[in-house]
Amino acid sequence: MRLLNRKVIISCAITGATHTPSMSEFLPLTPAQIASQSIEAAHAGAAILHLHAREPSDGQPTPSPDVFSQFVPAIVEATDAVINITTGGSTRMTLADRLAYPRLARPEMCSLNMGSMNFSIHPIAAKMASWRYEWEKGFIEGMEDTIFRNTFRDIKTIMLELGEHGTRFEFECYDVGHLYNLAHFVEQGLVKPPFFIQMVFGILGGLGAEPENMAVMRTTADRLFGRENYQFSVLGAGRHQMAFVTMGAIMGGNVRVGLEDSVFLSKGVKAETNAQQVRKIRRILEELSFEIATPAEARQMLGLKGADKVNFQAAASAA
Repeated sequence: MRLLNRKVIISCAITGATHTPSMSEFLPLTPAQIASQSIEAAHAGAAILHLHAREPSDGQPTPSPDVFSQFVPAIVEATDAVINITTGGSTRMTLADRLAYPRLARPEMCSLNMGSMNFSIHPIAAKMASWRYEWEKGFIEGMEDTIFRNTFRDIKTIMLELGEHGTRFEFECYDVGHLYNLAHFVEQGLVKPPFFIQMVFGILGGLGAEPENMAVMRTTADRLFGRENYQFSVLGAGRHQMAFVTMGAIMGGNVRVGLEDSVFLSKGVKAETNAQQVRKIRRILEELSFEIATPAEARQMLGLKGADKVNFQAAASAA
């Protein structure tokens, strides 16, 4: 039973750039809230923390290095978790915006979306009775006519600029074609194993959260990269979160939870912290006899450069 003895990496996506403050009063918005929830999630068992920044005044997504620098060093000081900085930002940001902080910080890991797509949660707008801030309604409704741009040149730019400093990537793949896009860059020699592939299910515009889709993604990745050359993780958006990531672990993968992906802990019950979701998936996995990877073990599994080779303090000074 080799799979039952392997280590499972838990990633936690703390706040994201898609959910808005009106969708959950528990969504962390300020640097202090993001730091506090990140630290608690790490102590609960998350080996990787996937981080976005928000304007403290109203929760809008921001690429500002100054805002990132108000919470990332505090997290680093309090935990040994792998810090994974977004390069996706939000669908409204330019590539320069999205790279502003990673260029300074040179983290161990960054997310990297592997293709342009229609990424949207606009149907939620019709279900909202009220909005906490003026920007939210237009932001969500506007997704219906917004493309999440990730061209081949965009992806190449991120790989070259951040890869030069040893940053490795969480390759976010929302469809089978995104795996082939990654294979293209592998053939070009721009990225080398071990690859960390985040398979994303349940987002409108990408693959639905059906077991058959996970099987297709897994077998396609095996064919393109060889099972020994990659780790995969599973993200199930919204109501699909817990069941789908559990299935992913059973199929040999790692898992991602967090308020970026779902604001709920169970049906009709909002998660009050990211750590609640981490504790829940950890309990499920341990009851299935899986072992949870520590940050040190995650670094070894993913071939990361180490927390001593990042630039967070210098980035804070530059910001």
